[in-house]
Amino acid sequence: MSARDKNEVLSEFKKLLRDVNNFPLAEKVLLANEMKRLLFEMSPLNAEPVDLIQWVPADKVEGNDYNPNKVAPPEMRLLHLSIKEDGYTQPIVAYHDKELDKYVVVDGFHRNRVGKEYEDVAGRIRGYLPVVTIDKPIVERMASTIRHNRARGTHEVRGMADIVAELYLKGVSDKKIAEQLGMEKDEVLKLKQFVGLGDLFKNRDFSKSWI
Repeated sequence: MSARDKNEVLSEFKKLLRDVNNFPLAEKVLLANEMKRLLFEMSPLNAEPVDLIQWVPADKVEGNDYNPNKVAPPEMRLLHLSIKEDGYTQPIVAYHDKELDKYVVVDGFHRNRVGKEYEDVAGRIRGYLPVVTIDKPIVERMASTIRHNRARGTHEVRGMADIVAELYLKGVSDKKIAEQLGMEKDEVLKLKQFVGLGDLFKNRDFSKSWI
């Protein structure tokens, strides 16, 4: 495509956008989301979830029941201040349950809370939250949550141990858990021990790093 052709496409696109400005808020958001989806489909970088950020009604976004990450009040206030002053610079990562039309948070539960619980932010974003989606089964979503938390250095031992135990009971091997969660195998064993799964430790040797 020549430079002239590209300019013509952009000119036509801008004309369409001028028409959209007259739409009511809800219709404008829906149309903007659909336009972004169309751009996402032709994007050479659409293997990355962040290439498609959608504005989702806040009441359709809900937390999961396994996230071990807890934010203390001072950090929560700082997160609110950050979003208040700088806006949402990171979207919420979620799984879209198409049957229920709900977005279950994989990462960003506290960003989700700020957008719902703090009136200054909630009013500014007008009842919507920025969301990117990943389409994975529950076991892989649990691993994704842990990876996000550990990458930021924010995770709770008890919650981590509960997830490791649940993955194990779902039939995931120690080796696979370690690979998915970015852990050493000894760490997986130690976390299972932490939640009292003693019978899983018969005839197991720990490395000296745990002594």
